[in-house]
Amino acid sequence: MNIHLRDMGSDPAVPLVPLTRTGLPPWLETRPDDLRRWVAASGFAAEAGEVCLVPDGAGGVGWALAGLGDGADPWLPGLLPARLPPALYRIGDGLAPDRMFPLAWAVGTYAFDRYKTATAGRGLASLMWPPGCDRALVESTVEAIFLVRDLVNTPAADMGPQDLAAAARGLSDRHGARLEVIEGEGLLSQGYPAIHAVGRASSRPPCLIDLRWGDVSAPRVTLVGKGVCFDSGGLDLKPADGMKLMKKDMGGAAHVLALAGMIMRADLPLRLRVLIPAVDNAVSGSSFRPLDVLRTRKGLSVEVGNTDAEGRLILADALAEGDSERPELLIDCATLTGAARSALGPDIPALFSNDDRLAADLLRHADAESDPLWRLPLWKPYRKILDSKVADIGNSGDSPHAGAITAALFLAEFVEPATSWAHLDLYAWTSARPGRPEGGEAMGLRALFALIAGRYPKS
Repeated sequence: MNIHLRDMGSDPAVPLVPLTRTGLPPWLETRPDDLRRWVAASGFAAEAGEVCLVPDGAGGVGWALAGLGDGADPWLPGLLPARLPPALYRIGDGLAPDRMFPLAWAVGTYAFDRYKTATAGRGLASLMWPPGCDRALVESTVEAIFLVRDLVNTPAADMGPQDLAAAARGLSDRHGARLEVIEGEGLLSQGYPAIHAVGRASSRPPCLIDLRWGDVSAPRVTLVGKGVCFDSGGLDLKPADGMKLMKKDMGGAAHVLALAGMIMRADLPLRLRVLIPAVDNAVSGSSFRPLDVLRTRKGLSVEVGNTDAEGRLILADALAEGDSERPELLIDCATLTGAARSALGPDIPALFSNDDRLAADLLRHADAESDPLWRLPLWKPYRKILDSKVADIGNSGDSPHAGAITAALFLAEFVEPATSWAHLDLYAWTSARPGRPEGGEAMGLRALFALIAGRYPKS
């Protein structure tokens, strides 16, 4: 993985000065007249994404100035590897960069070219590691973000339940974890009936991916990720525009695998378990139907109000199993509801938690990491929306309101109140922006790792 961050080479590095609009004038005041004239003639005003190359008098580049606009977007450095001439750059004076600068630079070099026939490498600029930068954390974070993007961007034809299991196996082999995959009819015999019911219509059998790592006597942290590899909506079929991006419906699974990789690479002192129910929500003669009543691992019966509310069904079995070991921390990630996107838009995952301290800690880390989350309430009066006349609970209600909250309340039924639990309802996709090409995207990942690393620091 070439992230275009490296040490000094044999040739000197070009000084790179990142500047905000307000920081440009005082910086220029201390510069020679010829440099000030050059910058003025070039029209450089430190607008977001602007680049100004200052000649060195010998036919080369003496300085590179990079505009950060108002400085509010920490991902702007992700534009620079493609906008600067291919060379090695080092941070010069001006705005002192934090860890986000090299991180944004590195993730800005990402390209999903698995299916491109022309694979010639792009000419990208490289950045010297800034002094004092936590290289291990940056490298681990970039690797995790790239993993999320690669998994989500891969077409569903090549990212089915077994492919997702293979990705988990590669991760477990790399870090010495133990992996078990329960597949097909084995889900019934081993007590995961809801996962089986949702996935049985596909020619690709459903499975539960179960990864364990770490000292068995260490504090338990369990991650659960929604792995719907393609969601047609089932018999409540999605329209074409609603189905088009449904290769990304395993984005929660991608996030927990990436987070697990960061945890294992950091060798945090905890007992990690990752549970991923992986299915296709397909249409065939064996599809589960509206008003079917499904059994779950917890023993609760669920009436199916809508087959397109399938993610919460498979998470129910996985959460019940994860909760059965009474972990200190239980976190699930899922591309669960359009209602969360209607409330918060595509960029901000909705956070639900039954533990105020956990939620406050996670929001604090989200702010510190520029990795936004927004807490929504587990508003118990809305639980009645999920009441069923024939089963313990319905998977969807008739109300058009509070869809993200009722989905979270459904999941809460499968987690004991005493368990410290957080649920992230995320989009896992972004439009093209600095450092974030259109496609799969990691959201909340860095905040989650900061939370876990802070609670379980390596001595």
